[in-house]
Amino acid sequence: MVALRALGFALIVSLVSTVIASPVERAASATCAEIQVRKEWRALTVEERLGYLQAVLCLQKIPPHETTGIATTRYEEFQATHIKLTDRVHFVGHFLAWHRQLGTYYGKALREECGYKGPFPYWDWSIDADSSKPLAQSPLFDPVTGFGGDGVPGTYTLPPDPKNESAVPRPYAYKGCVRTGPFKDAVSHLGPGKLKTTHCLVRGIEETYRPALRSSNVRNTLNTSNYKAFDAAVNSLMNGIHGSGHFIVGGEMTNVYSAGIDPLFYLHHANLDRIWWVWQQADRKNRLTDIWGPTTQNGPTQVTLDFDMDFPALGPNVKVGEVMDSFEAPSCFMYQYCIELLVISCVRSPIKFVFDFEIDAIITRLVALTLQLLDNVLTANKAQTTHNSYKGS
Repeated sequence: MVALRALGFALIVSLVSTVIASPVERAASATCAEIQVRKEWRALTVEERLGYLQAVLCLQKIPPHETTGIATTRYEEFQATHIKLTDRVHFVGHFLAWHRQLGTYYGKALREECGYKGPFPYWDWSIDADSSKPLAQSPLFDPVTGFGGDGVPGTYTLPPDPKNESAVPRPYAYKGCVRTGPFKDAVSHLGPGKLKTTHCLVRGIEETYRPALRSSNVRNTLNTSNYKAFDAAVNSLMNGIHGSGHFIVGGEMTNVYSAGIDPLFYLHHANLDRIWWVWQQADRKNRLTDIWGPTTQNGPTQVTLDFDMDFPALGPNVKVGEVMDSFEAPSCFMYQYCIELLVISCVRSPIKFVFDFEIDAIITRLVALTLQLLDNVLTANKAQTTHNSYKGS
């Protein structure tokens, strides 16, 4: 039985890797023209990492789409939208759905406005949390192929806040300016919180949040049976992976309004989305429609799949139900774990992998996905052949 399972895994991984080594082209009638494959930062080539960092720097230089707003660059436009909508998209039922679409718009801007051609990355902080090395030694904080290091003490002072608009929960987390890496000279004109101040990128790595980000806690989160319980685990004030991922980086990342100043914000939220995605794939029949929570903080109205989410200056409104399945537009992406389940760089153990799903169920789902992807390719090839025959006649 063990040998059969191993053979099944090897065959499936081989098939899926072959089918989607590059984005999957779909037939013209399909919802998505292609499915992008999101990858962990360490799985990107050095060239892809450098390309991504350059694209972020590009967004930090080009002008905003709306010149009448508070943003001075396209990058700040994303930050400004998050600041403006913070109270409407946190501690509500559409929290994960809204941030999934925010990531989609951000990735689209990187590709279409700044020429990035690689995979959209996420940061699997469990790899670092499970490690014995200090977080600052993670490749994510590399000064050349990463996002730069920790803040330098004594290089930043929080601004006056007479109207209590800074929303700084932990002043000590604002250790100092990042002085290494591609963003060492970055200047933001928004934050902290709702304030508008000119300042550097501020961090303050705090190792005490490491336990909440370990794979064991991710397993606990994934073991929840419905969206209500899943969301409660993600956003738990005690050991939730959402807040802990922010607080372990420190600095501006600890600010619920202006966390988007730090480019790591998008990789952190992409990883939260990946974990939600994995949870969804475990029971697609039920979990692609499972949503729960109020439409406003502590409000009486429950969110539904028809709830409209807005993204000022970033893109059109999107309903919650439209982003529940990442294989459908406007999302059109999947995560690398689905493709390379046995690759050490994706999962740290080839047998006992981090999510502890029941093996037979995984094989069943992977077989179904493989057949679906093969069918998409065959359908697209058939459509292209038919199209070519018409052209030749």
